[in-house]
Amino acid sequence: MKLFTCQSCGQHLFFENVACTRCGHTLGFLPDRLEISALKASWDGLWRALGSRHDSHRYRMCANSTDYGVCNWMVPEDDANPLCVSCRLNHTIPDLNVPGNLSLWHALESQKRRLIYSLVRLGLPIRSKQEAPSGLAFDFLADPEPALNEAGRVLTGHAQGLITINIAEADPAIRERMRQDMAEPYRTILGHFRHESGHYYWDRLVRGSQWMDAFHRRFGDETLDYGQALERHHTEGAPEGWPAQFVSAYASSHPWEDWAETWAHYLHIVDTLETAQQFGIRVQPRGGDSTRMRTGHLFDPYAQRDFQPILDHWLPLAFAMNSLNRSMGHEDAYPFVLAPPAIEKLRLVHRIVKDPPPTA
Repeated sequence: MKLFTCQSCGQHLFFENVACTRCGHTLGFLPDRLEISALKASWDGLWRALGSRHDSHRYRMCANSTDYGVCNWMVPEDDANPLCVSCRLNHTIPDLNVPGNLSLWHALESQKRRLIYSLVRLGLPIRSKQEAPSGLAFDFLADPEPALNEAGRVLTGHAQGLITINIAEADPAIRERMRQDMAEPYRTILGHFRHESGHYYWDRLVRGSQWMDAFHRRFGDETLDYGQALERHHTEGAPEGWPAQFVSAYASSHPWEDWAETWAHYLHIVDTLETAQQFGIRVQPRGGDSTRMRTGHLFDPYAQRDFQPILDHWLPLAFAMNSLNRSMGHEDAYPFVLAPPAIEKLRLVHRIVKDPPPTA
């Protein structure tokens, strides 16, 4: 994620800010520029980026901002859609008549926009299902009340471009309980978005393409019965020795899940590396084999054609992040070990992202 500053006073901003905490200026994210800008209102209700007096571009606020306060992205003046490029991907939003659902939806939208930012930075195709049948859409659904049994629960997943997220995932207490129940080292809303987007982009970038042979060599045969594979994983767990081959235990369940987990980790890595680069973070530990752990900050992971520099920057940064977390009494920020086969899978994901098939 890029580091943003207020054009009015120079205050550093978070991606989610809607107003500058120092000078009070209204803020908005401009998707066409990938920038958060301080805004000045026009007489007709539209907005200009502060300091762009000679810039003819004007914007209006996303309808989900003006109506519900859950979005800070702007819509260009000449775009007839009342929703921003992120919110127009929504197919179903939570029932806002239910107390608490607005705050849960707000949390989901905040993390979804981080996903969309990364997809745009990678140059991946993003179209809504309203624009094209092969497009992307999101359902944010709640369990029925009461959820009588496991079969009646809303399952987070993907099917033909429609990503479904159970809004309970936006409740930190519920999500943490589920993480512990499933013995997962890591469970976040953003992780769900990134994982499920991996299933979508497998359909768009890999299925039936020139990458199928390479996919089979690295990930295996996706024609294996998917339902049986997941049932076996949930009843028997991951096979012994899975860390030597997979990025996570769940990745061992089926080649599709291996791809989606690897895809999610790829997005974790490039976005975190961009954040580190924007802050000028430089890892150069003292003592030991420090030459293998040095990494500079003049580096844009989204612009790399070769995966090796990404890996060379990531491994020392992940070690530093985990060390800092442990110093604060927290669990590791990145609680994973990347074995050589998992690294080669990440390398293949990178190649496919950088050289998508013409039909993508």
